[in-house]
Amino acid sequence: MATARKKPTITLSPSRDIPFNQLVLSQSNVRRIKAGVSVEELAEDIARRGILQGLTVRPVVDENGVETGMFEVPAGGRRFRALELLVEQGRLAKTAPVPCVVREGGIAEEDSLAENVQRAPLHPLDQFRAFLTLREKGQSEEEVAAAFFVSVNVVKQRLKLASVSPVLLDVYAEDGMTLAQLEAFTVSGDHARQEQVFERLKTSYDKSSYAIRRMLTEGAVRATDKRALFIGTEAYVGAGGTVLRDLFEGDDGGWLQDVALVDQMLADKLKAESEAIAGEGWKWTEVAPDFAYGHTYGLRRLHGEPVPLTAEEEARRDALKAEFDRLVTEHEGADELPDEVDERLGELETALEAFDERPLSFDAEEIARAGAFISIAGDGRLRVDRGYVRPEDEASVEPENASDGEATGGGASAGNNADGVGSDAAPEPDEDEGLSPISDRLMTELTAHRTLGLRHALGEHPDVAFRAALHVLTLKVFYQYGSDSCLELDLKTVSFGVQVPGLNDSVSAEAIRARHESWTKALPKDSADLWDALRDWHSDSRAALFAHVVSLSVNAVHEAWNRRPRALAHADQVADAVDLDMSARWKPTVDTFLGRVTKARILQAVAEAKGQRAADRIAHLKKGDMATEATTLLNGTGWLPEPLRTPARETVADMSPVELAVVEMAEVADETAMADDDGIAHDDDVAAMTIAAE
Repeated sequence: MATARKKPTITLSPSRDIPFNQLVLSQSNVRRIKAGVSVEELAEDIARRGILQGLTVRPVVDENGVETGMFEVPAGGRRFRALELLVEQGRLAKTAPVPCVVREGGIAEEDSLAENVQRAPLHPLDQFRAFLTLREKGQSEEEVAAAFFVSVNVVKQRLKLASVSPVLLDVYAEDGMTLAQLEAFTVSGDHARQEQVFERLKTSYDKSSYAIRRMLTEGAVRATDKRALFIGTEAYVGAGGTVLRDLFEGDDGGWLQDVALVDQMLADKLKAESEAIAGEGWKWTEVAPDFAYGHTYGLRRLHGEPVPLTAEEEARRDALKAEFDRLVTEHEGADELPDEVDERLGELETALEAFDERPLSFDAEEIARAGAFISIAGDGRLRVDRGYVRPEDEASVEPENASDGEATGGGASAGNNADGVGSDAAPEPDEDEGLSPISDRLMTELTAHRTLGLRHALGEHPDVAFRAALHVLTLKVFYQYGSDSCLELDLKTVSFGVQVPGLNDSVSAEAIRARHESWTKALPKDSADLWDALRDWHSDSRAALFAHVVSLSVNAVHEAWNRRPRALAHADQVADAVDLDMSARWKPTVDTFLGRVTKARILQAVAEAKGQRAADRIAHLKKGDMATEATTLLNGTGWLPEPLRTPARETVADMSPVELAVVEMAEVADETAMADDDGIAHDDDVAAMTIAAE
């Protein structure tokens, strides 16, 4: 005989509307810590669209177990407080009916605990898509932000995330990538490009958001690049250019994607600027976004005079200086300046610097045979270097020993003919009753003796010898003619046969250029006044000028056709003496090193800086990907290739086995953290298990 099927025995708690003034907050609510939306924001949301979820209540009974007509609220305390706030504000009646689920039996704390524990949070992707749906249905970003009590920027971020390729959104929905990685993909709006980078990421060692952003912006021009700063991002966008932006991290203005448009705008603006400069009357102008380092070697620089300030400009400068001094005095000793004061001081410094960097005026005759170089400075400003004279444009100079329009012929120097007597010397003139000029032969003999005497005396006065050497070397560097000195010292300023991209804008080049300009302004205009000026200078100033002049002759360049092992060894000694640290002046990148050496050298670099384990992790990659990953790994490590190292400074390659072991341990920690964060599904399970086992 068949058994009758039992009827369901589950009975749901009844729901009913209860006036608000019959509700009281229960002490059985397990939520004690504030989290999520505030009571004030929840009250505003209820006022806008009503209560979306009823309260869970229990009847209040007296000592005899008889219901009193009041109900306590063990679950839904925040909603109760929000309603209470609306009542206090007079926006909700005290007797307004509140939808409630009436519970009996069991434990009141269970009601509150179950309601919170069993509630499934909304997946972030559902929120992104919901925001997008609201936007598509006509709500503005500001309206969505106001409705959900978030900033407009948060709404923009959510909409940006929802616009990522559907393929990647599906991966994110299945926990195949982290939210940080999804945010990185929003940099580019090109779905095909996003999917291409995601495929590359599967085989990449570095799956960080930084690596994703780097791959998506390959080939684009950063908004902080001097080319972008020069043409202006707004002008680029106005011309139809596209800017890639990152809404989730600081992107310094983003990336300019249309490189061809950047180049065209750059050429057009430089041409317009050069035409204005040429209108000043210069014989020639050379225009380029960047010039090779040392492009002015062999050219004479004109000494211009600063354009004097007008009375109005003088008053303006004095007022700015007074305000600057006052602010500095008022906040002297403060640990931190207020933002508005710090900003104002920066503005004052910029304005005062403009007075110090006024254009120079040149003689019209000199302008007619000189030229100007027009390029872009590292900060995006137009750089105009005026007043350079080519050797072929120099005015002819009469030889110093010319007499009556004829040259007497170049006599031998004291160094080449110390005796001063030659077999073909001109005979002495016959004796004359009058005071005749001293003959050339006798003059040579007498000055030969004086030369030896001067050599001896100068050798006993190091301070004067130093000034004399500084004098002649300064003449060679800063003035047209080096014949204003009796010392036959020379100074070679080395140019670079092979130009390195970006060398002219490097940290070292900028520092040398600024130092050279400051000395140019400090030196007298006329070379005849240099000797006395050096005499009057403080010894520290003379020493600083000497160091600058001598530094310009350094040549530590390796050239295949010019082997100089002893000179390069001496360069190492000088580097040791000045404690040269190139890590602050040079960084290993794909362009500067890693993309131009073999895979073995890339792996060697990573092993030296991050340990062998890190090198092994990228050993399977192709050359291009390996170089890119190595750039990330070496960033911030201070690693340098051997030609850039200073022997006396300790490098990673010189570490002891114990020190290398510490690096290896740190690398394991880095990899563990990265493995926990990358979130991208891949097939390298065996390797992952091996690392975990270790």
